[in-house]
Parts: sequence; C-alpha cells; structure tokens
Amino acid sequence: MRIGLLGFGSMGKTHLYCVNNLKYFFGNDYNAEIVSVCTKSIETAKKASEQFNIDGYTNNEDDIIYDSTIDAVDICTPNIYHYETAKKAILAGKHIYCEKPLAINYEQAKELSDLAKKHNVKCHMVFNNRFLSPVLKAKELISEGKLGRILSFNGAYHHSSALDVNKTGWKQDKDICGGGVLLDLGSHITDLIYYLCGNFKSVIGKSQIAFPVRTGVNGEKWQTNADEAFYMLAALENGAAGTITVSKITTGSNDDLSFEIHGDKGSIRFNLMNPNFLEFYSCDSADGQYGGERGYTQIECVNRYPQPAGIFPGIKAPIGWLRGHLGNYYSFVDSVVNNKEPSISFEDGAYVQLVLEKAYLSDTLKKEVTIND
Repeated sequence: MRIGLLGFGSMGKTHLYCVNNLKYFFGNDYNAEIVSVCTKSIETAKKASEQFNIDGYTNNEDDIIYDSTIDAVDICTPNIYHYETAKKAILAGKHIYCEKPLAINYEQAKELSDLAKKHNVKCHMVFNNRFLSPVLKAKELISEGKLGRILSFNGAYHHSSALDVNKTGWKQDKDICGGGVLLDLGSHITDLIYYLCGNFKSVIGKSQIAFPVRTGVNGEKWQTNADEAFYMLAALENGAAGTITVSKITTGSNDDLSFEIHGDKGSIRFNLMNPNFLEFYSCDSADGQYGGERGYTQIECVNRYPQPAGIFPGIKAPIGWLRGHLGNYYSFVDSVVNNKEPSISFEDGAYVQLVLEKAYLSDTLKKEVTIND
C-alpha cells in the first residue's frame, strides 16, 4: 500500500511514525509505506525525504493525488485546505486518511462524506483517542450494559498552549483553522462522547477569548479571531445530558483529555495523563460497614489489545499517546487492504462537524440549538 503524505508538521511526523512501525505492533501482514511527502516549501519536503528515507518529495499536492502508483493520500495540512484536497483525491480514486476536523463547516464535510460513498473509496478520520485501550474498555462496558442507562457525562480537553500572548500559531488563526479551540481540541472530545454515549440532540455553546490582542506572526499587534476556550452544555437523543469543555488557556495543563460517564448502574472515568487505566464504579458491588467493596476500581488496560494488536511490546507494557495513533492508522490500512468499511468514516467526521457547527451557532444566537434542525 503506497501512501502520499501531505504536510509534515508534528502530525505528519506522527503519521509517518505509525506507518513505519505498524509491523511491530500488528505483524507483517500489511506492507504500507509513505512513498512521497508534500510540503509548502520544496526545501522542507526535500529535507524530510532525506532525513526520513522517503523516496519522493514535492511542493505540489497534485503530484501525489494524480500519481497512478499511489494508493492513498494522508492529509495533515491546515484545516482550510482539507476540503479541496480531499475532494480532488476522492475524484482521483484515492483512499484518504484525514486529520480532524474533516473540513471547516458541515456543508463541506457532508459533501466529502457523500462523495466518498459514491466513489467507493475508503476515507478514514483521525480520531486517535478511540484506540486507547481504556477507551475501548469503556466502550465494551457501556455496550455490555454495565453502566445501565446513561444519565450524564462530562468531557474536557485542556491545554495551556495559548497563555503566551506573544506566541501565535495557525491553530489560533480562524482564517486558517476555520475556528478555534472547539474545532481543534473539541473535535476529539466531542467524538468520544458521540462514540461512547450516542447521538446529540441539542447544544448550548459559549466561547471565550481571554486575550483579545496578541502578537501576530509578523511581530505586530493582532486581534484574536478564534475562540481560546469553549463551553458546551449538551443533551443526547437517549436522554442523557452533560458538559463538554475545551480550552487552551488552562494554566497547569498539558494534554489533559478526560471524561466521566454516569449511568444508573455504574460509572466510568478516564484521564489521558494517566493513560493506562480506566476507573469503573459498579452499583452491584457489595455495600457494607465502612463502604463494603464499593468504590472506583482501576482497570489495568495498559497494552491489553486483541490479537494481532497485543503482540508488541506485550500486554503488560504501558501505553502512551502514540498508541492511539497506531491503532487509528492500522484501522485505515486494514479497511483498504481487506475492503472493509472504515471504523471512523467521513460520515462520522461530518457528524462531529455538525455538532461543533451547531455549538458555534448557539454561541452566536445565545440560545439552545437543536442538532437536526
């Protein structure tokens, strides 16, 4: 499977790492390879090619999209470029692996989802946190009914990356990102609530810009145009309700993604900063003097994946952030090689985009907004 990589920032390097290491974690059944890299600067592309032993390089994505020897396109470019690139790639018959968010609005995302179905190509989203072992365990417990009827949830994703007003990147510029922290971090935690708890019914959204004036990339004063934090109150179709909070202005945070989900029979909670364990509370545990056997139990998920995913480095070895990306990429390659439906399709990406767009609309209108209106 020959893959062309578009973009070589931190996520481009992450995807290259995954492709190069799939054989260690999943066996030698699939021979996937990044064969060409494209960046805006031909010098950067050439350097990436030489440093990471990639055969081809270019500064024109069409060289990859219309190369008949390339099977799939990996999109790691800024958000505003996803739509045009993915549309060209689908029409060229390429399979696609796309970083979140799928596009900058639902109209674009829905068009890409429909095109992927029409042209029968495998188009897979990057929602890597789904493939962390505690998240897979959470899905299993919910599916088995161990939590009972879902009543409430709280999801959060906190960074501290926007606290320095003298540092501005493209993810803080709405003209490039298409939004702010809600599109960036919000894509991940919204997808997890959707994946674990079900479809959304309505949302109430509130954005925050704590630092209205920043130093721009040119060193001059710049008016902040993208949300630095966003707060969402959401109702689900199954009757559950809860909150989603995303922020890049949370002092003391690192990559703090977390969720807790409460049902009428039990609860679960997880924090990415402690990625090897899922905490589970069961109402079936015996009560008694001093609490009996009740309380949250740490389930040691660590590297306990089903075969072939658990072969390396061993089921007792701790996992980390990259393990989710490895699982996500394996799912994409597996869908192409074995002609399966992608486990996280462009349809899923479009649905998450719809929820985020409705949250932005709620913030503008200052009222609750129904998802399917």
